[in-house]
Amino acid sequence: MKIVVVGPGAMGLLLYGLLSKTRHEVLVLDKNPTRAALLARNGIRIEGLMNAKFADVRITTDAAAGRDADFWFVCVKSYDTKSVIRAISPHAGTQGFIVSFQNGAGNIELLSDAFGESRVVLAVTNLGATLTEEGVSRYAGEGDVILGRADGSLGAELKTLRELFQKTKLSVKLSRDIHAVLWSKLIINAGINAVAAVTRLKNGRIMAYEGSRRIAEGAITEAHKVAKRKRIKLLYDDVLAKAESVCEATAENVSSMLADVLRKKPTEIDAINGAIVRQAQSLGIKTPVNALLVDLIKTIESSYAQEVGI
Repeated sequence: MKIVVVGPGAMGLLLYGLLSKTRHEVLVLDKNPTRAALLARNGIRIEGLMNAKFADVRITTDAAAGRDADFWFVCVKSYDTKSVIRAISPHAGTQGFIVSFQNGAGNIELLSDAFGESRVVLAVTNLGATLTEEGVSRYAGEGDVILGRADGSLGAELKTLRELFQKTKLSVKLSRDIHAVLWSKLIINAGINAVAAVTRLKNGRIMAYEGSRRIAEGAITEAHKVAKRKRIKLLYDDVLAKAESVCEATAENVSSMLADVLRKKPTEIDAINGAIVRQAQSLGIKTPVNALLVDLIKTIESSYAQEVGI
């Protein structure tokens, strides 16, 4: 089996590390030549729950190297989805499957438009992974991997993926309802990622303070109202309890949005809290907490150069 991991960020590096133990052919595709050269020279390191160094990394900036791949694991930020589609479309053929390990809403629609619903798989996971430096991912929290196909069917490729991830000792489930999977994660992310980015707290501390807990719960409650209005059946009944359990399970994890802010990078706020605000507006639902978080994160992004130091 040939697998291409698109994007050597925190999740991409972790997947490479896990898959490297399965004896399958794994290739990393990077858009950045300088970073690709660095990783080829220094290798990849996974820290935390898995401590391993991978010296001989197959990494390239040429998407053509992934031709005839069985699976393309898309591990890039939401705002890079369109550029990934342009890069891999000429080489993904008609047989390989596109697996999105991405946060937020909108990615599946873009990928399905480009490759067809039957070839797109959503992989939702609560695995805690943080990029501590280029080529180094900190594996800080275990979690399930839930797989669902964009057209709702359970084909042979989903069972193949389940068997693949079971070999890495991950807990894997299959779902026929991609919208339930997507929104279940989106709602939790709405209450964790932006709050972490604003407060600079690790996941495990968000619920420890009355103020951050209240904000997180407000964002989650608003998002839940949107999902209910859209008649989306979530994977769990108590969204607030689920959010708390995720924070506990990934207590030492630095959320992806906080990591972006600390590194002064663009965030995925538009695909997470922003997506909830947009959906709510179309349904006539007010989401003041999510709207405020969007404004705060966008202000932080816009003012990186003007931050006050000590």
